[in-house]
Amino acid sequence: MAEPKNASAEIEALFDELDQLLKNSDVGAELAEKGVNVSLALVAAEGLRAYLQGDKARAVEELGTAADEIASRLGLGGKGASS
Repeated sequence: MAEPKNASAEIEALFDELDQLLKNSDVGAELAEKGVNVSLALVAAEGLRAYLQGDKARAVEELGTAADEIASRLGLGGKGASS
């Protein structure tokens, strides 16, 4: 019987699987139909991964980039945009 993984290893495995799914062309096509940009989804996932690893500086950078770009594409502006 295999020993259980620790939580960090399980989280890493899930993010590795998510990365593989997001890079799958069929998944990408389905997401594109919903207006989802796979590259931005990968950046956002990397930001969450960094946060869960405790790397808050990288999390802020990645998640901020994703949020700014998504907002920009919605016409909401991004960092430094006036309301």
